[in-house]
Amino acid sequence: MPTVLYEQKDRVVTITLNRPDAMNAVDPETHEALIDAWLRFRDDDSAWVAILTGAGDKAFSAGADLKTFVPAERGGGGGIRRKEYGFAGITKGMEIYKPIIAAINGFCLAGGLEQALCCDLRVASTTARFALTEVRWAIIPGGGGTQRLPRAVPLAKAMELTLLAEPIDAQEALRIGLVNKVVEPSQVMPAALAWAQTLCERGPLALRAAKEAILRGLSLPLTEGLRIEDMLSASLRGTADAVEGPKAFAEKRKPRFLGR
Repeated sequence: MPTVLYEQKDRVVTITLNRPDAMNAVDPETHEALIDAWLRFRDDDSAWVAILTGAGDKAFSAGADLKTFVPAERGGGGGIRRKEYGFAGITKGMEIYKPIIAAINGFCLAGGLEQALCCDLRVASTTARFALTEVRWAIIPGGGGTQRLPRAVPLAKAMELTLLAEPIDAQEALRIGLVNKVVEPSQVMPAALAWAQTLCERGPLALRAAKEAILRGLSLPLTEGLRIEDMLSASLRGTADAVEGPKAFAEKRKPRFLGR
């Protein structure tokens, strides 16, 4: 049974952590499979949007499998390969400017939350629980958690989640801006798919340029961020999609974007 499932329907890819009996924790095999999945999505021109989720309804992901991943990371059992992509293949060094949605169906802990933080939109079940638990075990959130969480929520809440290592529920996650939407458990994937369909109706090159502008500009002074915005905006002007969009608006019809 593969530990990661990769499924594509039309232009939407669903990547599923497939270890439900282990709360979808990431072991070395899963880590490698996730790298392959994210590279495949990044490089496939037919794939416009990805949804990341976990198998079953108990957990999105409990993070790293401490019994196997941490020893391997320290060099035991052959070690962890391709460290340049960080934990789970997406937390460091994997630049993907296509939109990514997290469909969070249960516990979203430690490296599971770090994976969710790499996604652009997050929809959560009412039963979801969120925590960075690493300091309980004398380690820190080393998959980008100390950097992405303070950029996603107020600093005081980021400190609380990181230092106290206590979970919060879905409604608190919504209140502080950690997730975009909370739905009943049966509606998590339908909600994510509805967002994906909406995204597929937008200009794909524009979505990628907008995401890149936001992420690259976060740590820069405003003037530098505006320079990047201007550069990316200019890169769209000669594309077929940029011609099609205004034309469809003038003709009062839905645009037919091709991603070029």
